[in-house]
Amino acid sequence: MNSNAGQIHSLRLEHITKRFPGVLASDDISITVRQGEVLALVGENGAGKTTLMNILMGLYQSDEGRILINDEPVRFHSPRDAIAAGLGMVHQQYMLVPNMTVLENVALGYTQAWNPVKLNYGMIRSRIEEISKRYALPVDIDAYIWQLSVGEQQRVELVKTLCLGAKFLILDEPTSALTPQETDDLIALLKRMNSELSIIFISHKLQEVKDLSNKVTILRHGAVVFEGNTADHSSQDIAALMTGREVNLPHREDDFAPGEEALKLEELCVRSDRGFLALNKLDLTIRAGEIMGLAGVSGNGQKELAEAINGLRKTESGKILFFGGNIANRSPAFIIRRGMGYIPEERNEEGIVPSFSMKENFILKDSDQEVYSRHRLLKQKVINERAEELRQQFDIRSPNTTVAAGSLSGGNIQKVILARELTRNPKFLVAVYPTRGLDLGAAEFIHKQLLAKRREGFGILLISEELEEIMNLSDRIAVIFKGQIQRVLNYGEANRRLLGILMAGVQNVEGI
Repeated sequence: MNSNAGQIHSLRLEHITKRFPGVLASDDISITVRQGEVLALVGENGAGKTTLMNILMGLYQSDEGRILINDEPVRFHSPRDAIAAGLGMVHQQYMLVPNMTVLENVALGYTQAWNPVKLNYGMIRSRIEEISKRYALPVDIDAYIWQLSVGEQQRVELVKTLCLGAKFLILDEPTSALTPQETDDLIALLKRMNSELSIIFISHKLQEVKDLSNKVTILRHGAVVFEGNTADHSSQDIAALMTGREVNLPHREDDFAPGEEALKLEELCVRSDRGFLALNKLDLTIRAGEIMGLAGVSGNGQKELAEAINGLRKTESGKILFFGGNIANRSPAFIIRRGMGYIPEERNEEGIVPSFSMKENFILKDSDQEVYSRHRLLKQKVINERAEELRQQFDIRSPNTTVAAGSLSGGNIQKVILARELTRNPKFLVAVYPTRGLDLGAAEFIHKQLLAKRREGFGILLISEELEEIMNLSDRIAVIFKGQIQRVLNYGEANRRLLGILMAGVQNVEGI
């Protein structure tokens, strides 16, 4: 990004229309953002928010309409053009190269450090350190992206965009992978930055919309259905305008009658990709008919724990007892057959095969079962009927079930994974950030599904950084810090302050 790009006093999108096969993604949309404003762009999954921002950043070309900066029409043929004009975007799906370091990822766009002989890495390193210190956004400059947690990658995206000198910032679900404390810090940071930058803020977290934005624009089915001042409307008002109905997130019922031990972890030790012990003699027991919430700051072993349970990461020592049988270091296929369900953190990398159709992704784990195949030939009629049933049941926004799963919006990809895992009737479910990127209406539906599984006697390990989600759904809450369980709290004991203190590693919390 050209750090010498002029100040953006106003940005206007006029009558933007974009069509994809079978979908009108943007339907005559007009939006204006002025200097110093924070515009919240909200809507249900598949409403067209990300498509609109991708048009603004030159990733897509609109079929109709125009973009004006400071009342002058502009046309961006590529992201490079948008960057040169002073726009920067932190994408929901990270635009990072996994097998490069943080330093190298920033270097890709930091043209000031390019010269005919070699890159000036010292200049780039100094810029990253300057931005990290200025905005209190610590990053491991020499770490490879694939070694970082989702939350850490999100931080790198923001640092990268700020390093490149954005004058107008577009944030697509920037807090979806952050803890409550990190989210509060980011909101405070963005408020400070607002004197220097204008911001378009896409989020499903309506309290954040209220806390940060001056104005709100609501999209539904690709069209603007409402725009106004954020302060004039409550979170409930905005949710109702998004969905067309009142939304109430459910809570666990008071009845709690756990059954047998479903999953028992004994002195579990697991190494991270960087070689240190991410889990260090971790002990935890979860019973059938119980939702165990796991709270912790991103990068404290949650990823390694979920992968070890599901056979995706080797254990160093310890046991993973699944209904009495040790599944440590067994294959994913073996663990799936034993009845384990898994909603992974990395939905695009581990949750789906992006090039496969939606209907193929629905049956990934069961394609060899008699219900879907006979003599190794797939029963296409049965698969089609089941896929359409799941598409409607989970309200997945797509023209049909033959579209590539990777072409769906992030929230709709999450719904595909949830539909597959929840309807396979597993004996146990590991759910890692199950509502990340989902709108409030979809989160309400998923929470109801998880509570229904609990009533059916399923054990659930709910890994989340949404403290409200954990406190609303969990029978017990375990707090993880540096690969060990700090404390296990019963329902009713936990509050945001106590959880936040435990998540920071403080053990002496008597009387709080």
